[in-house]
Amino acid sequence: MRIKKLLLIFLIGLQANAQEQLELINLNGFLPQVGNWQIVGEVLVNPDVDVHNISNHEKEVTSKRKKRRRKEEQEEPKPITFRSGKGILLNINDSKKKDRLQTKWEHGDIKMELEVMLPRGSNSGIYLQGRYELQLKDSWGVINAKVSDMGGIHNNWETTEDKIFRGIPPLSNASKAPGLWQSLKIHFKAPRFNDKGEKIANAKFVSVLLNGVPIHTNVEVPHYTGSPIEKNEVSRGPLVIQGDHGPVAFRNINYQLLESSNVSVSSLTYQVYKGNFKGFEDLREVDLISEGETNLIDVNLTGEEDAYGIRFSGILNIPQEDQYSLSVGYTGGIDLEVNGMSVFHVNASDRQEVRDTILPLASGKYNFVLTNIKSAGWRSPRLGFTVGTAATYPKTLNVYDSYPPSINSVSPIFVKPDSQPRLLRAFVSFGGDGKRLSHTIGVGTPQGINYVYDLGSGNLVGVWRGDFVDATPMWHSRGDGSFKPRGAVQWTFLNQPIAQLSSFNEAFPKTGTAPDFISKGYGIDEATQLPIFKHRYKDVEIENSIVPSATNTHIVHEIRFSKTGLQNWYCKLASGEIQKMPNGAYNINGQYYIKLITGQTPAIREVDGETELVIPVDGSKVKYELIW
Repeated sequence: MRIKKLLLIFLIGLQANAQEQLELINLNGFLPQVGNWQIVGEVLVNPDVDVHNISNHEKEVTSKRKKRRRKEEQEEPKPITFRSGKGILLNINDSKKKDRLQTKWEHGDIKMELEVMLPRGSNSGIYLQGRYELQLKDSWGVINAKVSDMGGIHNNWETTEDKIFRGIPPLSNASKAPGLWQSLKIHFKAPRFNDKGEKIANAKFVSVLLNGVPIHTNVEVPHYTGSPIEKNEVSRGPLVIQGDHGPVAFRNINYQLLESSNVSVSSLTYQVYKGNFKGFEDLREVDLISEGETNLIDVNLTGEEDAYGIRFSGILNIPQEDQYSLSVGYTGGIDLEVNGMSVFHVNASDRQEVRDTILPLASGKYNFVLTNIKSAGWRSPRLGFTVGTAATYPKTLNVYDSYPPSINSVSPIFVKPDSQPRLLRAFVSFGGDGKRLSHTIGVGTPQGINYVYDLGSGNLVGVWRGDFVDATPMWHSRGDGSFKPRGAVQWTFLNQPIAQLSSFNEAFPKTGTAPDFISKGYGIDEATQLPIFKHRYKDVEIENSIVPSATNTHIVHEIRFSKTGLQNWYCKLASGEIQKMPNGAYNINGQYYIKLITGQTPAIREVDGETELVIPVDGSKVKYELIW
């Protein structure tokens, strides 16, 4: 067997390639089209220009007056412009060039990740197998999303009763503003057919995440949607992108075709021991209680709820060389060996967890031994073993009752604003899993515009739309003092955003390092019932007011100072990759906009390897919009 050699390769850094990238260097992977699709290097969208309000540049010009009008029309703002290069797939259609884009390859089950950008008012769609449309649309600000909104599974227009499909709207509207990159993660299962070609299972969107928010889970699609490439259903079909409804851009398209796994186990035997084992060494001191043969892993063969040990020995049949994901879920302790080499060894008797790893394995038969002990009466017996690859579903090698799905017995504790805003102090991990902030407060509004403010630095660190927070981590049992935002958070940046600097190139202070920066808590605005955060810095009183916009689509942040005539003071508005937009706003990392309302002149600077958008502060009010 080649496991030793392959394990050595694995240990020095070889990893499973989970997905394939659709290389956007040319259009060779697609069928020919009339020219509305192209590969470019950069796309710039004017978020204020609606694609439906652009004048028709294709009118016949038959007089000097019409020629002059056409010239004026051509000088109107464009919704989308681009630069040559590679890495972005762009559609700009007109009345003559409006082909769909269709891959040369076909797929059945597939996992996809991509980013998409839509101008204001634009519309497109991704057709899985060319037949099941996931809608792409500028739906920013829509309150109740429909099947025709971003992320909806579109209806069809059939009139025969058994072919009608009315579509499925997304669970919520997780759309971003026009001109921003939006992420999509799709897991699609193709319909199933028997040997006679009869459909025995519907197509299914196992999961769809838009900007990190689940918008579909295990949704069956019984018929093709509107405008399929063919009015039928098949086991494999091409990926198709709509090209006749408006401009759209894509980048970072990754996919993985999925098949059923042919991994199996054979010659499987088991041995059962009884005792309060604290470690695997204790098994050597007891007698064997029972043994036998079995087809699959089954912890219930012990006949006990606790104080047992069980050892499975058998052959793991690997059909072809690949990177294999091995996963063992268990209670107690486990030891897994493959061809005499240790894969997992947890010498305990009271754990409850899942262990995962990736092994490069050649085609062949592998002897394996899986041992489980448990001496923890408060835990149920559980033992599961799965093996799969990036291109296959995990093959379950245990019976259902040996490792049934975990059921969360704890009811979630949701905090919801009703007619008034809700405030909740908590620990927050920046970015979801980054630096833990200890002086933060979450603010939820009835309009569904929510944010996290760091009292320690006087900084707005995150915003999101939709439901407010899950406080279960804070309030259940002993708790850990944190909450979970119930939406996809748009994180901003860390540390103190307002400071007096010795020079324009000096870095802003890190949180807690400026001794004369003091948090003074917050008051409540009587009109909005939202907090006004108060700080003192160098004998200047600073107030921060953060409210939903009049359209309830984004945040308006106002900063007020008690003194004017301030010298060498600056305010950081954003950090990251910064691009000035045609409407005067600034695009930050392709993820959100900063649009200054007051008259300060922003500057882009580089400090300590970080690009920042800053403005000078003289004590006048600072007011800007954060749009995402």
